Amino acid sequence: MKTLTVTEARKNLSGWIRRAGAGEEIGIVDGARIYAIRPVNVLAADYALQEYGATPAEVDAAVARTRREIAAERAAGRLTPVFPDENPPDASRRRPARRIAGKPAR
Repeated sequence: MKTLTVTEARKNLSGWIRRAGAGEEIGIVDGARIYAIRPVNVLAADYALQEYGATPAEVDAAVARTRREIAAERAAGRLTPVFPDENPPDASRRRPARRIAGKPAR
């Protein structure tokens, strides 16, 4: 393991992080403790549990509730798409726009 002082690590932190990401063991010494730099995988469900104490069932319920609220707002006309030409909700049912000679497609 490569160990560094905090001052040494600060000089080229991004380089040390890249090396740790490539598999090298890097430690930063602070007093009598060594802190490892290593990549970790973070999943949205893990984040919700760690940050908010939400169980997977609570996250699923929140997602379903949010989707229902969005659908209701759209149906009521209070929610409009930011980019209306991209991915319209009825895209699978729409026919392609017909081109008229000399005019650009919509």
